[in-house]
Amino acid sequence: MTKPISYKRHRFPPEIIAHAVWLYFRFPLSLRLVEEMLLERSILVSYETVRRWAQKFGPTYARRLRRKRASRRDVWHLDEVVISIAGQKHWLWRAVDQDGYVLDEIVQSRRDTKAAKRLLRRLLKKQGCPPRRMITDKLGSYAAARRQIMPAVDHRSHKGLNNRAENSHLPLRRREQAMQGFRSPGGLQRFASVFSATRNLFVPPHSRRSALATHLHRLNAMAEWKSAAGVTA
Repeated sequence: MTKPISYKRHRFPPEIIAHAVWLYFRFPLSLRLVEEMLLERSILVSYETVRRWAQKFGPTYARRLRRKRASRRDVWHLDEVVISIAGQKHWLWRAVDQDGYVLDEIVQSRRDTKAAKRLLRRLLKKQGCPPRRMITDKLGSYAAARRQIMPAVDHRSHKGLNNRAENSHLPLRRREQAMQGFRSPGGLQRFASVFSATRNLFVPPHSRRSALATHLHRLNAMAEWKSAAGVTA
């Protein structure tokens, strides 16, 4: 049984904390904008308090959210994006499946075969099985890593085939702009993990859905978020 989340020594009730953390990770809002939105609801809380809530409870909520079941029929789209932190380049390596669901992401200081191998090992451990196919851009590190980690998996490398992975970077780029950058690689890793888990929950798969189906999906997602936060609906 999952251990209940403790909100002891917090002045605000769990419902407000969970709502503030949801606003911060779900929408492209700065901490000050979250503070303003809470004030509109007569909730007087500082943006620094919202920051502390996000850092403390965000990872816990994300771990308690259900992950999509892995399948050997899945297709992994892998890509990396450069992010400058304190004047130094870092790369966020990300993998998404055929539906745009973020499988994993890792911040690394390298853009080489060693970094690609680390991503593949993490993916195999987290997913529990290899995919049917792996799609990347032309970076040679992916091919070298695949040959060593999962040589039986079909690999296609073509920039035009990898739009799904490249598009997955866009929401984080918008958040990076709203937050005026990240302060440390660890901070980026922690934020990206919670941000992607939240987005996985609330954004429907890339498929044709009716307006009603999308509405029901969001209602179910909100119920799961509250359950993960230990908040009564």
